Amino acid sequence: MPVDLKAYPTDFYDEMLVSPNRSRTHAKEVVRLLRSFDDRELAARQAAAELAIKQMGITFSVYSEGEGTIDRAWPFDILPRIIPKQEWDRVEAGLIQRVRALNRFIDDIYHEQRIINEGVFPPEIMEKSKNFRPQCVGVSPAFGIWAHICGSDLVRDSDGTIYVLEDNLRVPSGVSYMLENRLVTKQVFPELFDHYSPLPVDSYPAQLQAMLASLCPRRTSRPEIVVLTPGIYNSAYFEHAYLAQAMGCELVAGRDLFVDDNDCVNMRTVSGWQRVDVIYRRIDDEFLDPEVFNQDSMLGVPGLLRAWKAGNVGLANAPGAGVADDKVVYAFVPDFIRFYLNEEPLIPNVPTYRCMFDKEREYVLANLDKLVVKPANESGGYGMLMGKSATAAERAHFADLIRENPRNYIAQPTLGLSTVPTVIGRKVEPRHVDLRPFILSGRTTHVTMGGLTRVALRKGTLIVNSSQGGGSKDTWIVDTEGA
Repeated sequence: MPVDLKAYPTDFYDEMLVSPNRSRTHAKEVVRLLRSFDDRELAARQAAAELAIKQMGITFSVYSEGEGTIDRAWPFDILPRIIPKQEWDRVEAGLIQRVRALNRFIDDIYHEQRIINEGVFPPEIMEKSKNFRPQCVGVSPAFGIWAHICGSDLVRDSDGTIYVLEDNLRVPSGVSYMLENRLVTKQVFPELFDHYSPLPVDSYPAQLQAMLASLCPRRTSRPEIVVLTPGIYNSAYFEHAYLAQAMGCELVAGRDLFVDDNDCVNMRTVSGWQRVDVIYRRIDDEFLDPEVFNQDSMLGVPGLLRAWKAGNVGLANAPGAGVADDKVVYAFVPDFIRFYLNEEPLIPNVPTYRCMFDKEREYVLANLDKLVVKPANESGGYGMLMGKSATAAERAHFADLIRENPRNYIAQPTLGLSTVPTVIGRKVEPRHVDLRPFILSGRTTHVTMGGLTRVALRKGTLIVNSSQGGGSKDTWIVDTEGA
């Protein structure tokens, strides 16, 4: 049976179809190819992709109660998401603007706190910040950059407007899957590349390595860079190993590193100890250095913060960068852009209600059935209230949580996230998506050409996280001028 797009619903903004069976200009070749398939061919292509993922060993880990950590094959949909370059240029400029302001904010918070002293940012947010690190006060990392790798999640609403949903500034993950998605798509849909020339993403490891090398505190043409992982049971371990191999550097655990009496970091090798210049750390702050954070941590390196503060090692992301990775702080980022850069935001925030303020909290409590409520520091889609689908008991429970700790919660309207055609069995159906581009900041700034498109594979849900049943797609930035 031929693939039928005539009944394809376009109740939301669809990234590929304007209306049933009518494609957007940049997606016409994908739609034409789909129309040439029958349902068996479509299912065969999807099965080929899933087999390739297993053969390539592309996995992610989830924690299952009673079973520990389980490795699963990466969930992937074969139909790419396509974004015109003309639109992407505006998004790229907005992301660079945003990460500049965020780094200025973090640096200010650990120094003069001018934004608080001038009344732009409430001091009580910092007083109750889970990720503010007093140990970092007065430190000046290279270039004034704290968040060297940032993953800002973007969504498109029903009217086509693109918003920043949140910023991930601690240890953002997912970039390895962005790279692998492109390789799998080339295998299963090679004919699409006869009609499209998506801008490449495979330069990311080289860009990451160059950014990390720029943080080297010594004058050397070959800085020693390592990736610090918490180990094989971490949900992003595949990515840690992937990026270390792609950059040609060592993947190390905390036990492989040692801080000497000169406050230099050294790595255990078969030929003895070797000095380390830069660490791309994938361990959260609290486990990074048992001398100053969690004393029971077996994952980190005693003395690492001391070595960093002495200027003897570069750390990415810098300890303390998570102070801006807070959903309450997120609500103030447009104010950061105006305050530090004297510019208007190029990409808006999702309208956000801050429960710490009386009037905004009253509105949230009166409209819980219409809003999405999020705690300040949870991730992965956990700890949220989806008001429309929640029970009365769940809404009452969240109302109590908000009243008990209003600083810890924000609320946002339920957006009609855009959709993309997705293979479901032998059919093509719309599924909601978001997008996580990655921004590298060091001596220079780079934005990935696209990013990781995450897709909610379950019908009707808006939750795209792989840990909760979501998947991903290849993301293409395509120059459509003259098309």
